[in-house]
Amino acid sequence: MTAVQAHLLCLALVAADILARAWRIQWIVRGLGHPISLWDSFTLNAFGDAASALTPLRLGGEPARLAGLLRSRVPATAAFVAISLEALASAPVLLLTGGWLVWRYAPAWWAMAGPRLADAAASAWPWIVAVVIVSVLAWRAARRIASPAAHQLRRPLRRALVYWRRMPRWPLVASTPLGFVNIAARVAILPVLALTLPSPPPMGPMLLGSFALLYSQLVLPTPSGVGAVELGFLGGAAGDLGSGEGWLLLAWRFYTNGVGVVLGVALAARIYGWPAVRHLARRWSDPH
Repeated sequence: MTAVQAHLLCLALVAADILARAWRIQWIVRGLGHPISLWDSFTLNAFGDAASALTPLRLGGEPARLAGLLRSRVPATAAFVAISLEALASAPVLLLTGGWLVWRYAPAWWAMAGPRLADAAASAWPWIVAVVIVSVLAWRAARRIASPAAHQLRRPLRRALVYWRRMPRWPLVASTPLGFVNIAARVAILPVLALTLPSPPPMGPMLLGSFALLYSQLVLPTPSGVGAVELGFLGGAAGDLGSGEGWLLLAWRFYTNGVGVVLGVALAARIYGWPAVRHLARRWSDPH
């Protein structure tokens, strides 16, 4: 595969991911009785992508999506419940996909990546210690700067289940295949980029490595898992990517994180203005 073909395919995968997630939240909100447009769904997800990528522990993501729903005139209670229902519907899809990849490819992945990761850990232990220290500091800082909106999103499960029973089942059923499209599109980006190499790693284990690098960011405290993800990538978590691994890392980061940041910041600046965006950035960077 040529580089041009790979990048065009990556753009198509990003578009599929964006569209699937926009439809998912649109249908769930519509099931709660508050229809919103596909453009509004895309916009609120862009806000969430940018905020998740730029804040520790992804704390800014759900409050930013909530702001997008409120901007679309969705009542606050319905907005909270829609986000909760989306998380409840998408979690099993993520667990099933990850479980299947581990069951199918974990032995081959460890045979491919284990020795390189062990060697990388032995030679780069000062960096690993630094990443751990930065991660702990980021976790502590994130707890201090968590906004009230982030805490309000943690509604009791019973309240979400009440609305679950009231809404039609079709939005939740329809969100399941959309969840698989979302995960598959994101996981496929790294293997597609690797196909430009003369000798790409085995596809199956590389899919598991791509999944691990992507979704470890959900639990890593630094913004977008910065530091730990790079160490894992360059240490061989996705296989031996050769001398071009640095460029592959940049391209992969752009398609999986950079596009969302650019779209989210650009839309926020267009809708609210740059002064509001700068004010919000200062608020997150200076919790006092």
